[in-house]
Amino acid sequence: MTDRSTDTSPSSAPALPRRRLLQMGAAGAALASTPFALHLSRAQGVPIKIGFPVPLTGAFSAEAQDQVRAAELAVKEFNDAGGFKGRKVELLVRDDKLNPGEAATRTLELIEKDKVDFIVGSLSAATQLSINAVTRQRKIIFNSISQSDAINEARDWSLYTFHEALNPHLTAGAVARYAFPKFGKKVVYLTADYAYGSEMVRGFQRAGQAFGVQTLADIRHPLGAADYSAFLPRIQALKPDILVLANFGRDLVNSAKQATDFGLKSTTKIITPVLLYTSRLAGGPEAFEGILGGTSYYWGMEDKIPAAKTFNDKFRKAYSGTVPSDYGALGYAGVRSVLQAVLNADSADNTRVAIALRQLKYNWYKGEQSYRKCDHQSVQSVVIVESKSKNMKDKFDVFNVLSIEAPDEKNLRTCDEMGHKVTT
Repeated sequence: MTDRSTDTSPSSAPALPRRRLLQMGAAGAALASTPFALHLSRAQGVPIKIGFPVPLTGAFSAEAQDQVRAAELAVKEFNDAGGFKGRKVELLVRDDKLNPGEAATRTLELIEKDKVDFIVGSLSAATQLSINAVTRQRKIIFNSISQSDAINEARDWSLYTFHEALNPHLTAGAVARYAFPKFGKKVVYLTADYAYGSEMVRGFQRAGQAFGVQTLADIRHPLGAADYSAFLPRIQALKPDILVLANFGRDLVNSAKQATDFGLKSTTKIITPVLLYTSRLAGGPEAFEGILGGTSYYWGMEDKIPAAKTFNDKFRKAYSGTVPSDYGALGYAGVRSVLQAVLNADSADNTRVAIALRQLKYNWYKGEQSYRKCDHQSVQSVVIVESKSKNMKDKFDVFNVLSIEAPDEKNLRTCDEMGHKVTT
């Protein structure tokens, strides 16, 4: 008999590879049961976590809740499309209570305890700087969805700092360029006494120089003020052509109501840098009648901008026919931009995603946008709207769109002014 174990004839050649294949298969099965293989298998399914600190309580709670709704919509879209290499996204919402210390604490917990991959959020100029201080030190991307001039300045900036929202220089400048030539040169500011208010006033005053605008007074009030009656007689006595309400959220609602009740509109045009959709709904048509301001987004743009119609329809479907607010849209764009950068980078690594994000050109809901290379400010349009109380199609139809200032880097402060050294 021939011993097949030592047979070298051609007829026995296939037996050796088959044995090796069986051995390799057994080895592979053993490897698949090792902790290392289990780790690799689990890593593919580990969710991508986005921390989302916003002021769910406090004066800006209505705006924050809409940010959350729209951010959840962006996450759902991404997950429904398959996620990233089998990884779905989780949104971890935290209440920063409109407090810088609380915002920093919640952000630190999100990073160190919850192990989030990225941070998106904020609704206050003060809290976003404290959030950014935490994320910048740990090289975690933070895409801010609140207005601020300071966050893009070199002293607060990093490769991982992005600013999806408008900034006060851009917003106030657009409103000033529209309003000052039409309504007069004598201006009084009623200003919330924190970074947002100060930066908005600076934006108005800088833009107003081209029109010879005169500041009669800059009257400061504390954040969260309920009573403005002490300020109104002084404002009336100054006889301004324009009163600028440089405040936000509940402060804007209260000051608009009380200025209207006091009768200031009979002699003075009231404008505000950010005319909030949520504030207009809360304050009602009479209080806001004729007040003009800027916004990053108004749902009524859908008649002229296809991306707005698409976004609005998704939001309506998800939330029982309601429409998104301006700050809600920022929550959507802030999250969606980061997730698109993950896809473009083919990675969830923060450095690679940051590089992809700064190269992103996108149109999620309002027209073309992109991040300026030197400071990661989103270059975008500013919408000028005026509140109305007549000829409203439904309860959501609260503004007339007067003008849309197109995206233009020339409307931003220069990179050099902000401390960024740009080389060509």
